[in-house]
Amino acid sequence: MTAVVSAGVDSSAESRAAAGWAAWEAVLRDARLRLVHVEEWPLPLAVAVPTIDRADHRRWADDLLDGVGDAVRQEHPGLRVETRRLSGRPAAALAVEASEEEVELLVLGSRGLGTVSGVLMGSVGMAAVGAARTPVVLVREHGTVPGGDVVVGTDLGEPQDAVLGFAFAEAERRGCTLRAIHGWTLPVALKTEVARNVTEELHAELLPWRRAHPSVTVVERPVMGAADTVLIHEAAGAELVVVGRRERRSPLAPHIGHVAHAVIHHCSSPVAVIAHP
Repeated sequence: MTAVVSAGVDSSAESRAAAGWAAWEAVLRDARLRLVHVEEWPLPLAVAVPTIDRADHRRWADDLLDGVGDAVRQEHPGLRVETRRLSGRPAAALAVEASEEEVELLVLGSRGLGTVSGVLMGSVGMAAVGAARTPVVLVREHGTVPGGDVVVGTDLGEPQDAVLGFAFAEAERRGCTLRAIHGWTLPVALKTEVARNVTEELHAELLPWRRAHPSVTVVERPVMGAADTVLIHEAAGAELVVVGRRERRSPLAPHIGHVAHAVIHHCSSPVAVIAHP
């Protein structure tokens, strides 16, 4: 079964950037690209137009998918591209799409700073990130930095296999450096001793992955400071930022975690969110 990279598509510039990023990722993975538009009907009041019926909206959605598909085919002539129009609540539909066995990655357009564009407006994109067990990448309109590093945030107190496995594989595909960042805070009086311990723990955590991916150049960066602030600073100019989120739900909404939440909203580079136990 050929793997699929799936990209959410709407009328926004951010979603078109996401489709372009997803197309390149599909090429790197030798995968198919699936462009997905979620039809939410009736339309939300903010965008509803009384003279547009459901058939009109479906024709518009199909034309949109065809147009984006033609653009990525022109950019990547050998890429296998398919389109899919879904109906339902966007976050739920995207999470179901991402759960299909062949889908390795879901890519969405993001404005950051608290909003996700188009049909993913407001909390929908964040809900999709929190609900999907498949890795989700959020892409800004002008956020791609070709030739940069892959940056991964590490939490030495959490399971790391899914996060580090994804980050090492992405760095290997791109032939670029992987920078592993760990932010830590403690009283200044303990700084020297604890810094030495954190450095050793980070090295030990990464060692099996270094051995499994010997072609990847790795830079280990334990930095004193709040994890979210450190990671956002270190991610400047990255080609891709990788961060984990715990697979758990709060009573009110899917849980993402404050570090992943901050990185999604404040990093200009594409951000991959990887669910882990």
